[in-house]
Amino acid sequence: MELVIRGYTSADLPAMVEIWNQVVEEGLAFPQEEFLDLEGGRAFFAAQSHNGVAVAPETGEVVGLYILHPNNVGRCGHLCNASYAVAARHRGRHIGEKLVLDSLEQGRRLGFRVMQFNAVVADNLHARHLYQRLGFQQLGTIPGGFRQKDGAYVDICPYYRLL
Repeated sequence: MELVIRGYTSADLPAMVEIWNQVVEEGLAFPQEEFLDLEGGRAFFAAQSHNGVAVAPETGEVVGLYILHPNNVGRCGHLCNASYAVAARHRGRHIGEKLVLDSLEQGRRLGFRVMQFNAVVADNLHARHLYQRLGFQQLGTIPGGFRQKDGAYVDICPYYRLL
């Protein structure tokens, strides 16, 4: 699938909210439990340093997105964080990889020096393998750091990469 990765526009918000809420509903990757509505999504995405969307050029459909923002403040404000979401019906097409690569580029462009992921769920093997392949280093493991939708606790693995 050919994709265009670009900054989001207000016209993308309904699809972004839908994709974000899919991942929240699955309860396997994002810490959020509350769903976004359109107005909440507008505020949430506007608060980010950058939002990228993956668009299928032949249809104009938004098939994935990422958010990018500082991971901390002040003397640690040069660290950024990102989260990625791909529409369920479009997974397995390397869209996530393209989103991660674009977020690294945008992070550098915005002056960040390090990308840090605080809570990669240990059993999210596709994401972990992708991050490792793209040069991220695992910092350790936090036992039981993520509560899945079914109430089970699983480990989380922080990762980082220099930009």
